[in-house]
Amino acid sequence: MTSSPQPAGWYPDQQNSRMYRWWDGQAWTADTRPSHDAEMIELDIEGAHDPNRIREQVARGTQGRGSGVVGGGTLFSEPVLVVNQRAKLIEMSNEFGVFDQNGNRLGGVVQVGQSTLKKAIRLLTNYDQFLTHRFEIRDANHSTVLKVTRPAKVFKSRFLVTKADDSPIGEIVQENVFGKIRLGFVVNGQKVGGIFAENWRAWNFVIKDHADVEIARITKTWGGFVKAAFTTADNYVVEIHRPLRDPLASMVVASALTIDTALKQDDR
Repeated sequence: MTSSPQPAGWYPDQQNSRMYRWWDGQAWTADTRPSHDAEMIELDIEGAHDPNRIREQVARGTQGRGSGVVGGGTLFSEPVLVVNQRAKLIEMSNEFGVFDQNGNRLGGVVQVGQSTLKKAIRLLTNYDQFLTHRFEIRDANHSTVLKVTRPAKVFKSRFLVTKADDSPIGEIVQENVFGKIRLGFVVNGQKVGGIFAENWRAWNFVIKDHADVEIARITKTWGGFVKAAFTTADNYVVEIHRPLRDPLASMVVASALTIDTALKQDDR
C-alpha cells in the first residue's frame, strides 16, 4: 500500500526547529516562517482569505476607475496590485500578501534577518525604526523575485532594490522629512522617477517617471475596524497605468512596501 502525497502546507523545518518551512506538495521551498510559539507571541489575528473583500478594496482604492485590463497573472504583469499587511496584535516581523484585482494571490512579502535581539528591541521599544530592515518579495510559487533592504537610518530612509541573486536594480531614496513626502528612484546615479505624496498626511501617492508623467498610483485603503483599532497593519492598492520595463517595473512593485516601512511603520 502506497502512502498518499504530503499535502502542501507549513511543516517544522528539519534544520531549524524554531521555523516552519513551506512544502508546495512536491518539494520544499525557500519560504519560512516562525514556529508556533513565535506566532502565539505575535498574536496573529488575520482572517481567512476572502476574494470578495479584495475586490471591494480595489473598488474603493481605485474610486471606481477600474483598469479593465486583463493582466498576466504575475507580480510584474498585473495592472492592479493589492498589498495587504498581515494583522498581528503584537508584531515582531512584517508580512504582506499581494493579490490581483480579483483576489487571486500573486505572492507575498516577508521580513527576513530578524534576530532574537532585534525582535526583542521591536517588542519592548520603538528603536526598531532606526535599524536595518530586510524584505523578500516572493511570487505565487514562493520563489524570491526581489529583495528590498533599508539600511539603518536616522531621519531619511534609503532602500536598496536588488534581484533575487543580490544584483542591484536601483535605490529608492527619501528626499525630504517635512511637508509632502517625496522618494526618488535612482539607478546608476540617475533619477528615473519617484513617489510623491498628494497631501502632508501622505496617505495617497503618485508615481511618476523621469519625464514627470504619472505611471502608477498608490492608495491606502481601510482594513476594517479590528485591523485599524488594534494593529499597525495597513492595506494598499497599487494601480499601474501601463506596462513597465525594469528598472521602473521593479521599483513600482517595491513602492508600497517602501512607503509602509519609511512612513507608516516608523510612525507607530
